[in-house]
Amino acid sequence: MPGNYMRTVQRTPESYQACKDIIACMKDRAHLERQYAHQLTEWSNKWKSITETRPLYGSLMRAWQCFFSSTERLSTLHTSISQSLVSEDGERIHSWRKEMFPRKMFCGFKESHDLGAAFLRAQRPWEKRLKKLEKARAAYHKSCQREQSAQEKEHQAKHNTKLSESKLSKIQQAREKATQERSKARDRYEKVLEDVTGFAPRYMEEMESVFDQSQEEERKRISFLKQAFLSIHRHLDITNNESIKAVYSELHHTLMSISEPDDLRWWKNNHGPGMPTDWPKIEEWNPPIKKQKPGKKPKTHRGTEEKAVMIGGVRVRALYNYTGEESDELSFKAGEEFLKVEEEDDQGWCWGVKEDGVEGFYPANYVLPVK
Repeated sequence: MPGNYMRTVQRTPESYQACKDIIACMKDRAHLERQYAHQLTEWSNKWKSITETRPLYGSLMRAWQCFFSSTERLSTLHTSISQSLVSEDGERIHSWRKEMFPRKMFCGFKESHDLGAAFLRAQRPWEKRLKKLEKARAAYHKSCQREQSAQEKEHQAKHNTKLSESKLSKIQQAREKATQERSKARDRYEKVLEDVTGFAPRYMEEMESVFDQSQEEERKRISFLKQAFLSIHRHLDITNNESIKAVYSELHHTLMSISEPDDLRWWKNNHGPGMPTDWPKIEEWNPPIKKQKPGKKPKTHRGTEEKAVMIGGVRVRALYNYTGEESDELSFKAGEEFLKVEEEDDQGWCWGVKEDGVEGFYPANYVLPVK
């Protein structure tokens, strides 16, 4: 019917608005995913620090902490989902919408303008015929009304004995004329209707041709949005995500690894009878080492020539273990023998040389001459 094509023409701007709504909808969902990821991280950080102060240990502690590591991985996943919804799906729909809905200056969308013009061209001849048909119909109905009125007058005149023959004759002539006019109006009405009916197939073909163009554009939109929705579903469907499966698989494995014997054994070895014990024993006395006093001249390294002259010094044996604290000090164990090649200085240090040629200072009171 005339004007009914406008609903199809309006489908184009409505589809454009639908794309805008889909983008806004996915942005909201991305915001929710981002918030959820942030909340997961906050929860993990909060309870991770709390668990470190709790008395759990061993495999039970590892299982509890595994909840936090898995949560951090989930947080990363939901952050990735948020980014995919905006940067991939949202941008894809936005770019497609820009390409699919070109605008015509001062006329809105080009597709809507072209479809409206095509529908109007196809419908204009039909609309003219419908107006002509409506005019013929109105004329026919009006002639029928006049004929009915003339028939009623004729009927009343026939039963009026006071009416003259001439007047009755005029009334009858008027009724016959109304009947003829009705018949002519019906003929014109039927002729116009025949023309409209004969034009209908062509009209339908032209209108359906334009409508099919609109349907093809809509088919493309439906096909694209179907793929876009499938992409969104792929990003949101974490049930088939291998990373999610791995997170919960590892979590389940860690939980199943909780071992009562291992945890009890760990406690026994670290806080029970199995822990290392420093049993009492005799501690040997080591004489104090004379350290350099403030203001005193530090011990000095003798020249190679002087040490060579003293290579046949006094042989001494160590009474105690000694580990050198500086690079020019000699280290030895109790009972080890070496040569004393320089006399004790005023700070209690001597210069010694081992059989392997290692030399250095050592405390004089840690050794005795070998007899």
